[in-house]
Amino acid sequence: MKAIIPVAGVGTRLRPHTFSQPKVLVNVAGKPIIGHIMDKLSASGIDEAIVIVGYLGDMIETYLTETYPDIRFTFVTQKQMLGLAHAIWICRDHVDDDEPLLIILGDTIFDVDLSGVFDSPESTLGVKQVEDPRRFGIALTEGNTIVRLIEKPDTPVGNQAIVGLYFLKHAGPLFAGLDHIIESGIRTKGEFQLTDALQHMIESGEHFTTFPVKNWYDCGKPDTLLSTNRVLLEQMENGKKHYPGCVINEPVSIAPTATLENAIIGPDATIGENAVITDAIVRDSIIGNSAKVEKVMLTASIVGSNAVISGSHQEINIGDSSAIKLR
Repeated sequence: MKAIIPVAGVGTRLRPHTFSQPKVLVNVAGKPIIGHIMDKLSASGIDEAIVIVGYLGDMIETYLTETYPDIRFTFVTQKQMLGLAHAIWICRDHVDDDEPLLIILGDTIFDVDLSGVFDSPESTLGVKQVEDPRRFGIALTEGNTIVRLIEKPDTPVGNQAIVGLYFLKHAGPLFAGLDHIIESGIRTKGEFQLTDALQHMIESGEHFTTFPVKNWYDCGKPDTLLSTNRVLLEQMENGKKHYPGCVINEPVSIAPTATLENAIIGPDATIGENAVITDAIVRDSIIGNSAKVEKVMLTASIVGSNAVISGSHQEINIGDSSAIKLR
């Protein structure tokens, strides 16, 4: 089974952390965002992935090829940010018309049984009910059959959001739909939208169903990244490693190479590789690799890799390779 994973975005809403790394490599619950996605795909039988990269794409390529050697990766560079449909369209040479295809967005973590999706006799899209449909592509259905897809409707017409999981039984009709909207210059809100290509497929006779996505974790902003960190930590099996002179309040993720001295960690804290936490309290926070935190209390904070925090109790959000001294 082959997957297409678009990860070319800059991730402006997660700055300053995305100044020095792609959004999908930001740590959440002990590993990069895309690591959680790849673990799910690998366990579901995906053995080949086309990854659409752009900003700092070499870092993504290095992480994926080193971490998942059993998956065959093809990296395609999206040089112009013209929309999701355009990103998928430039993969055309790497996909056969008759093969099934999974498209999964690379910045959102899902909780769904993909094996059941792959057994579907028809193309199918993952959906979840949302309160504000204006932010999403919306699927209008009759029973379980999709009759119309609308991208970010200005006037609410339904609340079944397309959440970024697309299973195509055959790739050929998808690329025919992509050819249609791109060659015709059909854009919605300034971009070539995958939703519009799928709608053209429906109008051309393609049959789509939906499948429910139970949980859908957004990692696009600092507050949603922290909330996703909390949820994923709660789901993890926590080890019981003892740190002398420290108090560990589960759930937490503490990298094996991290150093803790006279610290209170957790609940809901992620501590990265080679991080050093001394005389500090860290809860509901993400501490990056090789960061140093000393004599502070941090809550609802994100500390980038190689950053240094020392001083008094504050709430902060700084990027990689930063140094802040609080007095």
